[in-house]
Amino acid sequence: MRLLTEVLADVVGVEQVSADHHFFHDLGADSLVMARFCARVRKRADLPSVSMKDVYRHPTVESLAAALTGPGATAPAPAPPTAATGAATTDGTPVTSASTATVPPSGAPAPASAADAARAADEGPARAGTRQYLLCGLLQFLFFLGYSCLTALAAVRGYEWISGASSLTGRYVRSVLVGGAGFIGLSAVPILAKWTLIGRFAPGRFPVWSLAYVRWWVVKTLIRTSPLRMFTASPLYVLYLRALGARVGRNVAIFSTRIPVCADLLTIGDGTVIRKDALFSCYRAHAGFIQTGRVTLGRDVVVGEQTVLDIDTSMGDASQLGHASALHAGQSVPARERRHGSPAEPTTTDFRAVEATGCSTARKVCYSAGQLLALLLGWLPLATAGVALLLAAAPQLNAPLGSGASLFAGWTFWLGALIASFAAFFGAVLAGLLLQGTVPRLLNLALEPDRVYPLYGLAYGLQRAIAFLTNRKFFPTLFGDSSAIVHYLRYIGYDLRRVVQTGSNFGIEVKHDTPFLSAVGSGTMAADGLSVVNARFSSTSFSLSRASIGARSFLGNHVVYPSQARTGDNCLLATKVMVPIDGETRENTGLLGSPPFTIPRTVLRDTRLSHLGSSGELHRRLAAKNRHNAVTAVLYLLARWFHIFVLTLLALGVKTLYPAVGVPVITSAVVLSLVFSVCYFAFLERAVAGFKAQKPLNCSIYDPSFWRHERFWKMASVEPAPFFNGTPFKNVVLRLLGARIGKRVFDDGSIFPERTMVTVGDDCTLNAGTVIQCHSQEDGAFKADRTTIGAGCTLGVGALVHYGVTMADHVDLACDSFLMKGEYVPSYARWGGNPARHLPDPTPHPHTCAAARA
Repeated sequence: MRLLTEVLADVVGVEQVSADHHFFHDLGADSLVMARFCARVRKRADLPSVSMKDVYRHPTVESLAAALTGPGATAPAPAPPTAATGAATTDGTPVTSASTATVPPSGAPAPASAADAARAADEGPARAGTRQYLLCGLLQFLFFLGYSCLTALAAVRGYEWISGASSLTGRYVRSVLVGGAGFIGLSAVPILAKWTLIGRFAPGRFPVWSLAYVRWWVVKTLIRTSPLRMFTASPLYVLYLRALGARVGRNVAIFSTRIPVCADLLTIGDGTVIRKDALFSCYRAHAGFIQTGRVTLGRDVVVGEQTVLDIDTSMGDASQLGHASALHAGQSVPARERRHGSPAEPTTTDFRAVEATGCSTARKVCYSAGQLLALLLGWLPLATAGVALLLAAAPQLNAPLGSGASLFAGWTFWLGALIASFAAFFGAVLAGLLLQGTVPRLLNLALEPDRVYPLYGLAYGLQRAIAFLTNRKFFPTLFGDSSAIVHYLRYIGYDLRRVVQTGSNFGIEVKHDTPFLSAVGSGTMAADGLSVVNARFSSTSFSLSRASIGARSFLGNHVVYPSQARTGDNCLLATKVMVPIDGETRENTGLLGSPPFTIPRTVLRDTRLSHLGSSGELHRRLAAKNRHNAVTAVLYLLARWFHIFVLTLLALGVKTLYPAVGVPVITSAVVLSLVFSVCYFAFLERAVAGFKAQKPLNCSIYDPSFWRHERFWKMASVEPAPFFNGTPFKNVVLRLLGARIGKRVFDDGSIFPERTMVTVGDDCTLNAGTVIQCHSQEDGAFKADRTTIGAGCTLGVGALVHYGVTMADHVDLACDSFLMKGEYVPSYARWGGNPARHLPDPTPHPHTCAAARA
């Protein structure tokens, strides 16, 4: 106990700490301070290892010491050996590229155990040569260029044929035929490519940047850009997966838009339901390899919202996995048992929210036929008509190019492009806003709360239409992080009658199943990534229920909030927390982790940041924030419009030059559009930050520094980088955006909200859905700091790394993990969980099965 007290006093910065002092209430520490305390303790060979979960459960030195030394406590780890990681300078300091530190900061633990180091040596990252890396990028670029040009050429030829019709009826018929042919072609190409280039996927692994990887990447890209992805939650989507090789039973409902790539390794039994935002791709990247493995789901299985199923996982018949949970590689759920958490552990909670009903084959056929008819007879001809109307609104754009004349010489051309782009962009914004406020309200009149409806009927179609129309990302991005978001959400149907304006009630990412059954209490704030789940689905039925978030609460990033939530007023729901749906109603407390455990609702340090002293000062600061946010919204609209204007110029150039030049002009336009978009949005993002790296912040949300950070988020919301996932070009784009990225980093779809505060070392592997978030907001307090990822690290699928984190070299972070702020992870360690901690040997690790196969 004495040693723990000494370490705590040194971290907190006081001379003496009593054994019964509460870490948060008496000492005023926060999670960042306590993360440093945990790191110091883990460094000491004479003290047992301690995690943030231990700190929250035992918030005094006395109780913590008792828990760590009592029955069942883990013995102190032996002193680890010193591991050399990288070359050394003349003074003996280790060096890695991208300024990645291999020497732990003051108070950080030494490298992990010898077993971890030996494991890392056996499973070290596959390091591709420079030639192989560049060849891969070249082949990927040639594929993109060829496929884009072919589709663009087909679109131009189709539009020419449509325009040649002499009557309105003829144009409509031709639009239907062209649209149908294009839909069939774009849907068939991924299937043909998969069976031609790959055949059947099998469990195994292959190095990234290799020729085998190029073939796999081509198939993955085609699969995930297929128009059939629009039919998620439809019987057509199930047919698409079967065509790709998946074994999918009858009455299976899949609501996740994340299409599994290695479909041959996916087995889903009859009556299973997979809810939205679940990740089950049947592959993952690790240490420079793509590893493929099976995901097997039995009959009548329930997979909750925002879950991750790693490779080599299985669920038995009638088993359940709760929302915000994960199965790590090698984990399985026995038949008729329930699991929750990350990694999943046993629970008695029932996640089967609604009972299944009858769903006939005729109902599925009629619903699917209706979807296809709506697309082919409605949406595609409407898009063609929109292009025709746009050209008719600016007839000067149709003037033929004179002999020897320059394309952009005449002022009428520029004026026409300006008018066309302005009318198209702002007209679409106004029309979309009007549509969101009217059509969903009319459709909602036919739906009743808490009534069970069968899938694939009229009520189901109405619910899907409401969700589609009211979840367009453009408007939350425009209005989010400002007072306007409250008015917008109320406009589309949210119950916000008792909400108190803070200027940051909601972020720029908020979604729901229906806005008309979503309510938020007075004084509550929510960060980005809130997902309100007020539609409950089985494999054949659904019902809508009211989801009510309590008053005076705060919801962190990436929170799934179900309608059955057992949380009341004055709750802190931390980032990636699993919101409980059973037990007593939690009030006046905080919840962290998956499965959740209680933490303090707030701490003294954060209260000081958000306190303004008087209501008059609050109103003055809020008014100033509103003015700043209004300017930000105008800048955002103008920036988006100018992008459309330049793309319009390129499209009109193609239209004018194509008869004389042919296919080369299409190729040039595709390349120019891509290069311009990347450079333009990179310029905007860097300009908003003053062409400087962002600095650590610790301030109130009413501080101008935070307002500038909000402006940065909005202008950076259009990310060109995801377009390059899985290619060497992703690293180039991230460097252009200000991130410090090492050599040969493999990025399959990571997100960096603050690019200039992120450092990633050589040969790292970043999986799909990985988030490196260098900020955190809690009530009125905002904090931001740099995060460093060492060389050779692997971040699992759906993992989130918080601000102020340092990961030393060759760290393995498991899927769906939440690595909390201020943590230091020693080299060669394997961490996982929510919150993340060192994984003991008995826990099923990611890569176990793949390593065994290798």
